[in-house]
Amino acid sequence: MILCIGTTPAVQRVMVFRSLVIDAVNRAARTLDGFAGKSINVAKVLQAMDERPLATGFLGGDRGEQLRQHFDERGIEHEFVTVQARTRQCITVIDEGAGTHTELVEESRAVDPGDFEKLIAIIRRRIDQAQAVIMSGTVAPGGPVGLYRLCTELAQERGIPAVADAAGAPLMEALAARPSLVKPNRPELAATAGRPLPDDAAVMQAMRELGERGAERVVVTAGKEATLAYDGKTFWRIRPPAVKALNPIGSGDSFTAVLTLRMLSGDDLGECCRWGSAAGAANVLSWMAGELRKEDVEDLAANVSVEKIL
Repeated sequence: MILCIGTTPAVQRVMVFRSLVIDAVNRAARTLDGFAGKSINVAKVLQAMDERPLATGFLGGDRGEQLRQHFDERGIEHEFVTVQARTRQCITVIDEGAGTHTELVEESRAVDPGDFEKLIAIIRRRIDQAQAVIMSGTVAPGGPVGLYRLCTELAQERGIPAVADAAGAPLMEALAARPSLVKPNRPELAATAGRPLPDDAAVMQAMRELGERGAERVVVTAGKEATLAYDGKTFWRIRPPAVKALNPIGSGDSFTAVLTLRMLSGDDLGECCRWGSAAGAANVLSWMAGELRKEDVEDLAANVSVEKIL
C-alpha cells in the first residue's frame, strides 16, 4: 500500500469550449464532472497502474460525501477526516480553438487544528502498512507548517520512502527530515528559492541547494518541457514524448505517482523519471485529471528521452 496524503481534495469540473470569448456568453461543447486535487490524482493513477493506494486528508459537506462515494465505487481505499469546511471545487476551462487550458481554483477553507490531530492519528496508524508515503500539495489553512516534516520523520523511522510534491514553507520544513525525493515544478521551485530561475543553470543550482538542505533526490518538472532530476551526484534531463494534449492538469501528479512506483522497484532516478514522464504524457490524453491508462504509460515510456547532463 502507498499512503497518499493531501489536505486539499477537490470536486473537479472540466468545461470544453470550441472557442472562448472573454466578457461574453460562452456555451460549453462538453462538460465533465469528477474528483481531483493533487493527492486524489496520485491515488487514481496508482490504482490505474494496478497498485493499492490509500488516500487520506479532509472532506467536508456534500462535495466531500460525493468524493467518498466515488472512491467507494472505484474501490480505492480511503480514510478521510470529516471537517466542517466544505470540500472545494475547481474548474478547468479548455479553449480548443486557442489551445489553452485555464484552471480556476477555489482556495481551501480553514480547518480546525483538532482535525489535523485526527489526520495525524490516521497517518500514524496507517503508515505501518505502507511501502511509501506521498505528500501532495499545500497544507490547508489552520494546519501546522511542519505536517510534511512529521510525515517524513514517520516514514524514515519505518525505513520507507517519503516523497514530497510541495513548495514553500511545508517543503522547506520537510527537508530537515531528509525526504527520499522532492518534486516541485519550476514555478514552485522559484517560489521556494525566493528568486527567479531563468534558465537550466539557475534551476540546477536551486536543486543543489535543496539537496544540501536534506533532499536525497530532487525532480523539477516543467509541463511539456524537459524535466531535470538530481540524485546528489548526477543530473539528468528528461524530455517527454510529443502528444496532443486534451487536458494537462494532473500531469505532475501522474509523474509523481509512477516515479514513486519505479523508485520502489529499484530503478535509478533517470529511469524512474522516464516512467514518470510517460505517465505525465499519458495523463494529457484524458479530459479529466488523473484518469490515465496503464497501457498508454507503457507505450509512451519508449519515447521518453533520458540523458545524463552532469
